Amino acid sequence: MSGFAWLLTRWLYSASSLLFLCMVGREMGLRVIQATLCSQWGRQRNEGVFQDGDVVIGGLFNLHYIPSAIDQDFTQPPLYKPCTGLEIFSLQSVYAMMFSLEEINHNTNLLPGVKLGYRILDSCDGQSVPLVIGGASSTTSKIISKFLEPLSVPVISYFASCPCLSDRQKFTNFFRTMPSDVYQARAMAQLAIRFHWTWVGAVIVNNDYGQLGIKTFEEEIQGKGVCLDFVETVRRETIVRDARRVALTIQASTAKVIIIFCWHTDIRRIFLELDKRNITDRQFVASEAWSTSEDLLQNVALSEVASGVLGVAIRSSAIPGFENYLRSLHPSHRPHDEFLREFWEKQFGGTESLDDLQHVLTDTSQLRVTYNVYLAVYAAAHALHSLLSCPERPSNNNGSTCSSPQHVSLSELMRHLNNVNFTTPQGEMFYFQGADIPAKYDIVNWQKTPEGSLKLVLIGRVDGFDLQLNQSAIQWSTGSTKVPISVCSESCPPGTRKANRKGQPDCCFDCIACAEGEISNATGSVHCERCPLEFWSNDKRTACIPRELDFLSFNETLGITLTTVAVSGAVTTTAVFVVFLRYRQTPMVRANNSELSFVLLVSLKLCFLCSLVFIGRPSLWSCRFQQAAFGISFVLCVSCLLVKTIVVLAAFRSARPGAEALIRWFGPSQQRGSVCFLTCIQITICAIWLSFSPPEPHRDLGFQGSKVTLECAMTSVVGFALILGYIGLLACICLLLAFLGRKLPGNFNEAKLITFSMLIFCAVWVAFVPAYVSSPGKYTVAVEIFSILASSYGLLLCIFAPKCFIILLRPEKNTKKHMMAR
Repeated sequence: MSGFAWLLTRWLYSASSLLFLCMVGREMGLRVIQATLCSQWGRQRNEGVFQDGDVVIGGLFNLHYIPSAIDQDFTQPPLYKPCTGLEIFSLQSVYAMMFSLEEINHNTNLLPGVKLGYRILDSCDGQSVPLVIGGASSTTSKIISKFLEPLSVPVISYFASCPCLSDRQKFTNFFRTMPSDVYQARAMAQLAIRFHWTWVGAVIVNNDYGQLGIKTFEEEIQGKGVCLDFVETVRRETIVRDARRVALTIQASTAKVIIIFCWHTDIRRIFLELDKRNITDRQFVASEAWSTSEDLLQNVALSEVASGVLGVAIRSSAIPGFENYLRSLHPSHRPHDEFLREFWEKQFGGTESLDDLQHVLTDTSQLRVTYNVYLAVYAAAHALHSLLSCPERPSNNNGSTCSSPQHVSLSELMRHLNNVNFTTPQGEMFYFQGADIPAKYDIVNWQKTPEGSLKLVLIGRVDGFDLQLNQSAIQWSTGSTKVPISVCSESCPPGTRKANRKGQPDCCFDCIACAEGEISNATGSVHCERCPLEFWSNDKRTACIPRELDFLSFNETLGITLTTVAVSGAVTTTAVFVVFLRYRQTPMVRANNSELSFVLLVSLKLCFLCSLVFIGRPSLWSCRFQQAAFGISFVLCVSCLLVKTIVVLAAFRSARPGAEALIRWFGPSQQRGSVCFLTCIQITICAIWLSFSPPEPHRDLGFQGSKVTLECAMTSVVGFALILGYIGLLACICLLLAFLGRKLPGNFNEAKLITFSMLIFCAVWVAFVPAYVSSPGKYTVAVEIFSILASSYGLLLCIFAPKCFIILLRPEKNTKKHMMAR
């Protein structure tokens, strides 16, 4: 027979032997069941503790344990040892059931006139199954519940925690005073979230307890910033090999917090392996299966590894009078108590007393499973009380019938269990929510004692979803009161954001600095937030600050440079004006229409000075004045050049026969009138533009930066285009005419100078358009000022520099004879 087949056969035999308690039937009206099953399985071994009563409640407890199987190689059937060893905590639970039943029998308000009896048996060797109180494990509870379900026999378990047993459709007759494992897994997840443990490992036993526990844990941490680095499973059959593997995984992991859903026997082996490798810096979070294990707490060899364990434990509560009851136990007083006799023989072997003895059995400081048994008995008693009190109440309309102690209706008993609601002797409200009771747990901490062992310290409680902790009382695995850090990546500081690493969990990330104009003002930000338009990020990218107003100022380097150049141009123009004024009677000044020259110098000075209007903080009036001053000054300047060019051409044309009248038609009056007319056109354009759609101060938020550009916005581009277009038209005409007259005879031909100046002028303003459009912020204004200054200097130098050179440095050429020579 293969190993698997042998295991299956063994299981089926054990399961079948756990089906029903043949002894417990007469008082509960189960004669048919008793007869059928006892005849089928034969006479049961009469082991246990019995007490007759009007209503007998059965109890099933694991008083002896089955040792773990050794590692299997699956080449032969596994070796299982028989039941051995007496479980002291289970024995304490047995006496908790007896004590509570005796307490109820002496209570005149609860089940008056009805005596409760009991049948309590050991479930290790599989000879019996409880009628009401029992199911010391989830597996046993499932089998008992499913078998008794057709008979409507209620089962109240004190230790079955599988979430599957909460399914009312599958287990209609099942109740328990032990919370579902769902709630302990949620509590463990709450601890990880509360202490910001974002990177944890997990070790689970390879059965429903471990698998469902870690599944619930993962569901609870979903989206809460907690990730699992690893999940290792262990089997009881291969625990030695599995423990070594788990220890190596924990050693290699960067997770400092380990969640464990296992039995205490498995944990002992794992801790021994960790101790061999001197791994003592891990913080363990324990499930209720091992969080209160005395075997581990008292093991000095494990104290370094296990110190600081934080565990979810079955809630504990005091049972008044129970300790005295335990200390009064003695085989001489209870000759039929086989369990007590076995305990006495192993512990004493004589007539000693428990009165003054410190023993685990009499220690009632941490009643956990024992208190669950106590609650189960009281729940059964209150349901029976409600059922048996039926004649005292008005008849109901749901067709239910009343029961007597001799004929208890099992279906009615189960209905009353569903509706049970009472206050325990400790003042606690008790009721069932389906199969379950409201989940309550203790949060315990393993702390070192001077003797080297560990003690259990209560540091918090869980009530449903409410987690209450005394954090200052926790002693962590590190030995300090500072919460251990367990993260894959350190939290990103303000000013940065998380950037997930490819192929890794969300808890593993890099911290990327926020871009300009974006901030994160909290630790661990996932995204950087963009600042409002009026604001910009500070240097640390942690706050949005108002953006600084930016404009071409007189105080900055660019503003100072342009101002200096403009003032220098105006001063130079004034100097030329003075020179021409002083030498106004010389042939050089008189020969080239001195009046237009003076007007041209004035217009050039205005051109230099108008550039200063563009510098400084824009205002309503400066925005309107700057473009008008620019447009009018340049039109006046170009008009003078155009008229001077026409005068040159007319003078040479008049020398031809029949053309004498030409110069008379273009005399000084006509020249002045032409300049005024051409300038008035520009003045009209500016007046119309400024009347209907003038430039206004505007904050330019489009240029992303720490500054807001304050500029004069063109509300109408058409007006500005007309101003530039008109200047360009006059300049082109002037360039064309000057180009035609560049080869006219004479020692000094002003047409050549005008040609050069107009070439520079047109080149500057043709380049101005693309530069103006593409320049950002205040540099738009700088481009326009540069164009004004460049074209003004071009006109000043090309036209007046040669004349000033002759006037000041070559006075011998400043004669009529020289001017007239060819």
